[in-house]
Amino acid sequence: QVQLVESGGGLVQARGSLRLSCAASGRTFTGARMAWFRQAPGKEREFVARVTWSGSTLYADSVKGRFTISRDNAKNTVYLQMNSLQPEDTAVYYCNADLVIPPYYNYWGQGTQVTVSS
Repeated sequence: QVQLVESGGGLVQARGSLRLSCAASGRTFTGARMAWFRQAPGKEREFVARVTWSGSTLYADSVKGRFTISRDNAKNTVYLQMNSLQPEDTAVYYCNADLVIPPYYNYWGQGTQVTVSS
């Protein structure tokens, strides 16, 4: 059974930092892209950052320069270092793994809450 398990969320004051982790298990993730999305109350889920198998990264404009995504392929784990957090970063953060070539797949974690107080 494939599982993506996020951890590291919590309550932090504005301008603080948090590091999220997502451990993937249940199949091989060779070649997969790993990403973070978030969903704030009353809003749609939005893209935050993505890292490819080879380490190329992509960020949403809203987090560029503040967040850093990385991965450890040996551990099937992806990280999101979040610095200079702001109240508008408050959301449930979801981990995603997808493979855009055969055999194609797209998996989601259950999410971890990040709350930034002003």
